[in-house]
Amino acid sequence: MTDLLDRESFSYSIVIPVYNSEEIVGTTIDRVVEVFTEAGLRHEVVLVNDGSSDDSWRVISERAARTPGVVALDLMKNYGQHYANLAGLREAGGDYVITMDDDLQNPPDQALVLIDKAMAGHEVVFGQFEQKQAAGHRRLGSRLIGLINRRVFGQPTDLVVSNFRILRRDVVDRIVSSRTAYPYITGQALMFSGNRANATVRHDPRPAGKSTYSLIKILRLVTTILFSYSSWPLRAAALVGFAISGLSFLLGGFLLVRALVTESIVPGWTSIMVLVSLFAGFIIALLSMIGEYVVRTLNTVSSDATFHVVRRVAR
Repeated sequence: MTDLLDRESFSYSIVIPVYNSEEIVGTTIDRVVEVFTEAGLRHEVVLVNDGSSDDSWRVISERAARTPGVVALDLMKNYGQHYANLAGLREAGGDYVITMDDDLQNPPDQALVLIDKAMAGHEVVFGQFEQKQAAGHRRLGSRLIGLINRRVFGQPTDLVVSNFRILRRDVVDRIVSSRTAYPYITGQALMFSGNRANATVRHDPRPAGKSTYSLIKILRLVTTILFSYSSWPLRAAALVGFAISGLSFLLGGFLLVRALVTESIVPGWTSIMVLVSLFAGFIIALLSMIGEYVVRTLNTVSSDATFHVVRRVAR
């Protein structure tokens, strides 16, 4: 049996991306500070305002100005949750880093469950929700992303991932030092760790406001994973191309044999146009897909910063 580490021997950074949650983020901060203080754990709370259009920045900056160990970062615009998490990881200095949502659906006291599991020597621990309190499209999106994670990142079939997780310092260092213009923290955590585990945690209903994680954002995340971390779409397109070429060859052979053994028939204009359109459409789709890879590669090698922090507040 593996000896458990002493959780009081380490420091912890809690990274919270913030987006349009002025009604609840203040309570979230207070609860996090309360839980870690009562547990006697050294901690800091890193809040990253991801271009909120409400008063979220005012709330978190005021908390940071008067509360020791609370840091508020303000991004120049809305970059997305994974960029905000990456900004928080770069700011975080703890031996372990916990990422969680700003809306109390990840109860702060459940972070202690993640910590206890990590003390068994795991590099990454993902919260596995007893019952997820989320809309149907989010649950469906989670299943889709789970399938892609298994295909692209080799996620074990018995491992459930979520944005409520704890990362050991060495894993965090690998993530922040990787050069990518399209961060995906879950996938990078899988890439840069070997000993992963789940911890069963509670998932509470959102006490105020509504989720801003729409179907469009889920589809954007799927696109990011597929085109930034995998060559699977290109290989799939090549496979379709080979299949079409094979069928075209068979069709051509059939027409040649028929022309030799039967009377000549004038080819139909419709058939020609259908075939030309089919091949032209596939070539355009394939070129567009290659172009997507080229653009993302160019962004990766030419961009020094994928996001910009315009303000930082700490006591």
